[in-house]
Amino acid sequence: MDGALIAALVGVAFAAGLISSMAGAGGLLTLPLLLWAGLPPLAALATNKVQSAMGTLSSSWNFFRRGHIDLTALRWLLPTVLVGSIAGTLTVQRIDNQQLMTVLPLLLIAIACYFLVKPTLASALPARLGNRQFAVWVGCAVGFYGGFFGPATGSILPFLLVSLAGRELVRATAETKLLILTINGSSALLFIAAGYVHWPLALMMGGAQIIGARIGSNWVLSRGAGLVQPVIVVVTLLVAAKLLWAP
Repeated sequence: MDGALIAALVGVAFAAGLISSMAGAGGLLTLPLLLWAGLPPLAALATNKVQSAMGTLSSSWNFFRRGHIDLTALRWLLPTVLVGSIAGTLTVQRIDNQQLMTVLPLLLIAIACYFLVKPTLASALPARLGNRQFAVWVGCAVGFYGGFFGPATGSILPFLLVSLAGRELVRATAETKLLILTINGSSALLFIAAGYVHWPLALMMGGAQIIGARIGSNWVLSRGAGLVQPVIVVVTLLVAAKLLWAP
C-alpha cells in the first residue's frame, strides 16, 4: 500500500472511533475500506477487529469512569456475548475466502438497508425481557453476529437494550461499549492466534481509533446518528457494489 492509502485508512479509523463512541457502526467505514484496499476477507475482518477493540477500550473506560456502566446489571449478558463471539469467529474462519467475498457484500447491503429504516431510539421503554432472558435470547445472537462479521453491532445493541431491556438511552449506549469490547476483544484474540492480522495497519488505525473514541464519547450522544447515518449508507452500498461486481 502506498502512503496516501495508509493515511486515508488511518483518517477513516479516527472518524470511525468518533462515530462508534456516539452512534455505533464505525466498523461500516473501516471494514469496507480495508476490503477496498485489497486485504483478503479474513485479514480485513481480523485487522478491523483489532483496531476497533482498541478504540472501544478507550470509550468504554471513559464511560465507566463517569459512572455510566453498572457491571452488576451485565453479569448475565457479558458471558453470553462472549460465547456467541467465540462461536461466530471460529465459524467465519472456517469459510473459504471466495465464499466470504460472496457473503460479505450481501451482509453490507443488509446492514445499509437497516440504517435506511433504522428506528429512532426512545429515552426509555418498559422492559419486555428480564436480564437473564435478554442475555440468553439476545446476547448469544448478537455475540455470534459480532464475531462473525461485526459492523453495526454498536448501533443495533443500544436499540435492543432500550426496546427490550428497558434501559435509558445514555446507559444503553455506555453498556454497549463494554459489550462490544467483549465481542471485539475475544474475536481479535482468536484472529491473532490464527495469524490473520495485518499488524502495521491494525496498530496505526487502532491509535487513531483511541483518539477518536475518546473525543466522541465526550460529545452529546444524541447528535451522532443524524450526522453519520447518510455517510454510512452511501459508503456501505458503494463498497458492496464494488465487491459484487469486481472482476
